[in-house]
Amino acid sequence: MKLGVLFSGGKDSVFACWRAREKNDIACLITVVSENADSYMFHTPNIRCTKLQAEAMGIPLLSWPTRGEKEAELEDLMAAVAAARDQYGIQGVVTGAIESVYQAVRVQRICRCLDLWCFNPLWQINQIDYLRQLRSFGFRVIISGVYAYPFEESWLGAELTEERIQSLAGLQEKYKINPSGEGGELETFVLDGPLFKKKIEILKASLSYAYYRGQYIIEEMRLVEK
Repeated sequence: MKLGVLFSGGKDSVFACWRAREKNDIACLITVVSENADSYMFHTPNIRCTKLQAEAMGIPLLSWPTRGEKEAELEDLMAAVAAARDQYGIQGVVTGAIESVYQAVRVQRICRCLDLWCFNPLWQINQIDYLRQLRSFGFRVIISGVYAYPFEESWLGAELTEERIQSLAGLQEKYKINPSGEGGELETFVLDGPLFKKKIEILKASLSYAYYRGQYIIEEMRLVEK
């Protein structure tokens, strides 16, 4: 089956793409670029960097703008998916949803309207096990955004290591956070993985952080041989 992947450049969409590709043809990546940093639906830190990730994987990218207004942004998502269907002949859509009913239900509704299959390969996965799978399969993931107590500035730009995973497990137990960031606590960016023909090297980045909210913004990067 030919599928399009809702693609943010974060760990969930990249991993979901990899899982979907095991038995399907990934025809394109679909990135919705929101003007709203607090979008309800879409990942925003470093979203324009997905172009280089798509190049690293050798998969076409369809980039679609949205103002990021609640609910109205769903119309833009539907337009993006419809464009992917018409341009690349996709028969279904892949998402990286884990527990977010808000996102999953809305994407499923769009797929029904467009007569497309909706595939959620990470749905209800154990989040700590999943983070360890990322490492064991060779994904290199950094933290690109934090949005909740008790995440400190030191998390920004940090790579997802076993030590970080153990810290997230502790925060889950103590503060009831979603360790994968499914509740909006954190966002990520993938530098390398089994789908990547080349890896991404960050040359320049900047930080912004205040009151347990911050972003790691990639300003310059390049592809290098693996």
